[in-house]
Amino acid sequence: MMPIVEMKDLSMQWGGFPVLDKINLNMQPGERLAVVGPSGSGKSTVLRLLAGLLLPTQGEIRLFGESQTYLRLDQGHPPDVRLVFQNPALLGSLTVEENVGFLLRQSGQLSDKNIHDRVMSSLEEVGLYDVADKFPGQLSGGMQKRVSFARALINEPSRANKNDMPLLLYDEPTAGLDPVACTRIEDLIVKTTKLVNGSSIVVSHVLSTIERSANRVLILYAGKFQWEGSIKEFKESDNPYVKQFRTGSLQGPMQPADH
Repeated sequence: MMPIVEMKDLSMQWGGFPVLDKINLNMQPGERLAVVGPSGSGKSTVLRLLAGLLLPTQGEIRLFGESQTYLRLDQGHPPDVRLVFQNPALLGSLTVEENVGFLLRQSGQLSDKNIHDRVMSSLEEVGLYDVADKFPGQLSGGMQKRVSFARALINEPSRANKNDMPLLLYDEPTAGLDPVACTRIEDLIVKTTKLVNGSSIVVSHVLSTIERSANRVLILYAGKFQWEGSIKEFKESDNPYVKQFRTGSLQGPMQPADH
């Protein structure tokens, strides 16, 4: 099958500082990847490049077999990539229902009843069918995250005949949540990806999130993918990068930039 994501010798620099250095990635349909590594290693940059929010300094990105050469806002028909931010990014002046259905209303292609039905179905999938009339400020942090997942489930009418397997990007989806809320979100990552018949990439520092939501792991450090393998290999590997990340040890190849 055609890869969902292809990165070829991809580089990204900030003010002459290399954040990503000729990285390569091939992701197959239905895969769930976790990109992990120390803070500041470029993980979120990978997501923003895939979402079309940044352009690489060098190299090529292909999504669904098509080379990406423009920012998302410059594309007439951007690929179906859905970014779930670390912050739920909900509009405080809109109700939950209005937030989830925002893009559907903007498209102007559906009736109010159709939008309402789609929104309520998405909210029910994430266990929030009874909060549609509430405002984000009335919800807990975990509930706000689940609202953002409901928003990611919404299919825009203009994509009815486009990519059958959207790419979902999750940026630190369980940051700041208690263990029980983490488990709920981790289960939702898997469920949401399956519901849209998609593929997903998760950036996270939380071991339970990595192990529960992904089936392949890549460790990013010093601008390159230093290791990749299955979840089973991630749990058992003696690779120094894997061991240091898994144990949180100060001893190992990953050191602060000013070390």
